[in-house]
Amino acid sequence: METTAWSLAATRRRDTAESGYHTPPYPHAPAPTMTQRDPIRLSKLMSERGICSRREADAYIEKGLVFVDGQRISELGTRVDPDCEIKLANEASRQQQARVTVLLNKPIGYVSGQPEPGFTPAIALIRPENLWLECGGPAFQPAHLKGLAPAGRLDIDSTGLLVMTQDGRIAKQLIGDDSEIEKEYLVRVQGGLGEQDMKLLNHGLSLDGQKLRPAQVAWQNEDQLRFILKEGRKRQIRRMCELVGLKVVGLKRVRIGRVMLGHLPTGKWRYLGENERF
Repeated sequence: METTAWSLAATRRRDTAESGYHTPPYPHAPAPTMTQRDPIRLSKLMSERGICSRREADAYIEKGLVFVDGQRISELGTRVDPDCEIKLANEASRQQQARVTVLLNKPIGYVSGQPEPGFTPAIALIRPENLWLECGGPAFQPAHLKGLAPAGRLDIDSTGLLVMTQDGRIAKQLIGDDSEIEKEYLVRVQGGLGEQDMKLLNHGLSLDGQKLRPAQVAWQNEDQLRFILKEGRKRQIRRMCELVGLKVVGLKRVRIGRVMLGHLPTGKWRYLGENERF
């Protein structure tokens, strides 16, 4: 069985003669420290190196599709040296390559996550007739809906860019605890805002007893603010505005990382392009 490798050395690209698959670049593994030299769960290490999510790692391990320093690992919970070389079988690499990520311009009135009584989940909009073809991309297949899940939330009364993915690596990148991906919003507000309150919006507010991470907030025009955040607590922007006496009357997400909403019409969706990266 041929394999694809990730190690602590610089990430290598190589073509697999059997499948023709070209390995995508992955981040280098973090430099080990004294505390990292204790054995670590293989699935956790695979997630930290960006190979796949922990859940996906467990599935690959169960199927015997993971090799550590040349030895096949098929037992869940196996602990390994943090400096080990990890290889994925080509079957696992092909499965990753087949997974899709879609971008939806969510309308108001749709919930981004699990269905709620009286409201429709946004995933119901991922249908062939709503596919925006102007940017190209693969043809829709029913298999693209299997395991497709939102990577982040967008309130029911908000609109704009919502990411749904089958790829655990992308989900971790966008919503993992250590995510540094920016999310940009245009927010229409009512009310006045003094200099000190503007400073608080940028840094100094707390929600539910926890301090918020620094944000970038500035006026876009006389009634609209631009927010750039690196976290996404429930109804965060609306609650931040309430704390400084503002009422949000419209909220639209226009960017996640390097991916823009652009001209994607409301209620339409498209595939993430091969060369697009968050």
